[in-house]
Amino acid sequence: MAKMYKAVVIGAGPGGYVAALRLGNEKQPVAVVENRELGGTCLNRGCIPTKALLHSSEIAANIREADQHGLTVGELQVNLAAMMKRKNDVVRRLRGGVQMLLKSRKADVYAGIGTITGANTVQVQLNDGPSKTLEAENIIIATGSEPIVPGVFPQERTKVMTSDEILELQELPKSLLIVGGGYIGCEFATVFGELGCKVVVVEMLDRLLPMGDKDISQALAKSFKKMGMEIHVGTAVEKMELTNEGVTAKLSNGKTVQTELTLVCTGRKPLSENLGLEAVGVKTEKGFVVIDEHCRTNVPNIYAIGDVTGKVQLAHVASRQAAVAVNTILGREDSEDYAIVPSAVYTHPEIASVGLTEEQAKEQGLQVRSTKFPMMASGMALAYGATEGFVKLIANEEDEIVGAHLMCPHASDLAQEVAVLMKSECTLHELEGTIHGHPTFAEALAEATEALLGRPLHGG
Repeated sequence: MAKMYKAVVIGAGPGGYVAALRLGNEKQPVAVVENRELGGTCLNRGCIPTKALLHSSEIAANIREADQHGLTVGELQVNLAAMMKRKNDVVRRLRGGVQMLLKSRKADVYAGIGTITGANTVQVQLNDGPSKTLEAENIIIATGSEPIVPGVFPQERTKVMTSDEILELQELPKSLLIVGGGYIGCEFATVFGELGCKVVVVEMLDRLLPMGDKDISQALAKSFKKMGMEIHVGTAVEKMELTNEGVTAKLSNGKTVQTELTLVCTGRKPLSENLGLEAVGVKTEKGFVVIDEHCRTNVPNIYAIGDVTGKVQLAHVASRQAAVAVNTILGREDSEDYAIVPSAVYTHPEIASVGLTEEQAKEQGLQVRSTKFPMMASGMALAYGATEGFVKLIANEEDEIVGAHLMCPHASDLAQEVAVLMKSECTLHELEGTIHGHPTFAEALAEATEALLGRPLHGG
């Protein structure tokens, strides 16, 4: 008799493997199906490898500024191959950790391609063997997403790359065109710009990070130009050709850009094809699996989490959805409305946001006010020589925090404080009344709060 699982999870990224761990914690039989590496895009081709490279490039940038701190160093030499090896070592260690965690929770891991063949069955074409049918009370789809490469670009992957291929680059290019000024494009622009590569960024919409705060976008563009980058916003790539020297791109603003390599960062599409969704009647919209607030699809006992749902394509959202789906499967009340989701762009300085922008708040009919505290007025920022950026808070008429947008060192960590306050329905007054250590970057949150309440201190 075939083993009956509480759930079969298709995909082992930050949504899928977390769902399996949670079920394992409850002593529930669970299976995970993954045709590539454990950890998914986040661990292997996204969050972790890019942050490893960003830390390396930040060290390079700091070395170039060492003389400002009374330090003399020799000529900087970049060994990209060694940098990539360190990145791979970090990824390998974490991937091994995921494997051990799944083993400790007694999760069965099947290396292969999973296809839903019924409301309670998943057929797995094993990578190293025949197919196998798994039976389960529930199915959790956690297949993630992959980069989009529009047809205007050459489809070869040696000179025109996605974020997947560029993470395996072994030699630093002299020049790099990045198509797409969203968070992925801006992070890679930071890496290669700090390593000494000539970087050109082209964004079709009117600013970098077009979905974020406008003040942040303007400050980032200024920072990038200071680093020597060439920025084209409100501009499309009309034509791209491969040459012996690299890539030539004709832009809609009439300019032609010639670079050694091109990185295409124009979005990601859900991995929902060939899953058997149509056969069992799971509803999709533009390829994304439609779910409710409990991560349930329209088919009983079939759930979906992570990028494939199209809700918010962030690893920590996938992990939160894993908790919601598992709790729902176990009969516990849980849901998510995605109103308070911290996000970060790991440029230097970092950028982080939680809640609404001013534009979004006004579109919703909210009466809001905002203020910015400049890092130039922060003692810690001056001590570090990191005075670019600011902390911006947005509040409504009842002094409730509706949004925060930060550009400063450790912004990704500071945004968590605001997220907890917003989740707890606290107001500016609770933030104002909380003692913040000195000197810290977090003091900027308290300073911005004082200013928003009409009693600014160090910010003028």
